[in-house]
Amino acid sequence: MALQKHLLNDADTLVVDSLTGLCAVNNQLTFDPPNKVVYRSNLDRSKVALICGGGSGHEPSHAGFVGEGMLSAAVCGNVFASPTPTQVRRGIDLVENDAGTLILVKNYTGDILNFGLAAEQYAAEQAGKSDKVKFIVVGDDVAVGRTQGGMVGRRGLAGVVLVYKIAGALAAQGASLDEVFNVAQWVAGRIGTIGVGLEHCHVPGTAAPASSLSPTEIEIGLGIHNESGNKRLSPIPPLSELIPLLLDYITLTTDAERGFLPFKHDGKDEVVVLVNNLGGMSELEIGGVVRATREELSQRQIGVSRMLAGTFMTSLNMPGFSLSLVLLPRADDTAAPKQSNILSLLDAPAQTPGWKWTAAAPPITPTPLAPVATASAVKRASGAQVAAPDPAAFLDALQRACKALVAAESEITRMDTIAGDGDCGLTLKAGAQGVMKEIDAQNITGKDLVGDIVAIAKIAQNDMGGTSGALYSIFFSALAQGLQAAAGGKPATASPELWGEALVAARTKLYTYTRARPPSRTLVDPLAAFVDAYSGGLAGAVKAATAAAEHTRDVDAKAGRSAYVDAEVLSREKVPDPGAWGVKTILEAL
Repeated sequence: MALQKHLLNDADTLVVDSLTGLCAVNNQLTFDPPNKVVYRSNLDRSKVALICGGGSGHEPSHAGFVGEGMLSAAVCGNVFASPTPTQVRRGIDLVENDAGTLILVKNYTGDILNFGLAAEQYAAEQAGKSDKVKFIVVGDDVAVGRTQGGMVGRRGLAGVVLVYKIAGALAAQGASLDEVFNVAQWVAGRIGTIGVGLEHCHVPGTAAPASSLSPTEIEIGLGIHNESGNKRLSPIPPLSELIPLLLDYITLTTDAERGFLPFKHDGKDEVVVLVNNLGGMSELEIGGVVRATREELSQRQIGVSRMLAGTFMTSLNMPGFSLSLVLLPRADDTAAPKQSNILSLLDAPAQTPGWKWTAAAPPITPTPLAPVATASAVKRASGAQVAAPDPAAFLDALQRACKALVAAESEITRMDTIAGDGDCGLTLKAGAQGVMKEIDAQNITGKDLVGDIVAIAKIAQNDMGGTSGALYSIFFSALAQGLQAAAGGKPATASPELWGEALVAARTKLYTYTRARPPSRTLVDPLAAFVDAYSGGLAGAVKAATAAAEHTRDVDAKAGRSAYVDAEVLSREKVPDPGAWGVKTILEAL
């Protein structure tokens, strides 16, 4: 379900509150609250003015792009609702100038009618300036095909921000109204955008949406006003499969419904790429989308002249992103602006909070990093080998433990969302999968337990990471040392006595790196209980560890992830420590 909780004073005043806050951030701006118009205070009235606008809920668009080098004013409606002609007319009046005004709107009926009516009223009342107002409608959505779109055409999505930027930079240079209009119109016709979402958004002050996506679904082609897309996919594909599908919507010329841009696919196409956060995606994920997009375009031999990424046009809190491509002109296209001019306008500075930093150059091909050492690359310990009595049984037990951790991931993650930071289950799963991979590759065999345990320690270090990974890696590294010492440097078969000595040594070494001592509500509780009881037999030791893990439900957190969690929450939820539960899961499976 879409997130339905919001932090605000009142849904009815949210837009005005937000725009007032924007003007506090950007002191270039002045705000007309009754008409919800944000405009530049220090407007140079010898240059062309640019007005945009539409419904709110797409921040930073539209008002976040008002400032030197970009827009002159933005007229804002309520959430997802077009402003009225009266509001728009007020915006036109506030930026009235000698050079003329260009109005830029996205292709939505309400925006076109209300902004258009205001422009026509201005022209009728200011007869001498009727030629000083021009109007451009930007429609860049490629999800809606020609047949479905019919006379209405393509919806306006994040690509319009690139038109704002290029037209605004040209106007700042002192170009005429006709020059700004012609370049903006050309750019608007060369943009394709496609969006994808994990869920729809929720409008503050409204009822919950009637429908939502399942946990395994994504929707392609959805609009920025909660309009449904044209395709749902389940299960959610990896980016390596999703990005090619999205780029097909924009670049394929064989699709009669969606071949809006004249790509030639001859290795000479050049594009500007905009990866736009629709409001609810993490920067971490957006970075992954950028990488996948760049690699796929390289595979298609489409050159990337500029790569932009960030939050430009949202759909409130929608967890999703959109891809926009501007197909740049070629050198032999005499009817188009020069590519160098388009890029220089895109690169020109803009003093607005909404415009993100961009590199004024094509992205470089990153130098491949040296691979992280895997368990198979780890140098085996020198000295005599310690073998398992039955290597096959040892591997079976190890695989059982790994599979148990993978199966328990969701439950451990649930525990950790209450008692920690929510990543414990995934961390343990990653370690378990790393161990199984090395078993499959025959890099862990049971014939050299010291080498096997060192390999497991490396997996904990590299695949798990974080605090748990470090603790496991220290413990297993010390366990390998303990086995060597217990065997006296001679070839040996691991006996319960050898394991017992090694376990005590490993616990002692671990204690030098952590202050946690039982009972502390950490993974140390069941681990220490297991080591203490091991001399009485494996079954009894596992029983003791299980009891210690269960007991963490009632223990005050003295260390670890839970030490920062409200004690009342832990007491009320009665959830065990996730790390302790992971140790219990491993030992019971063994």
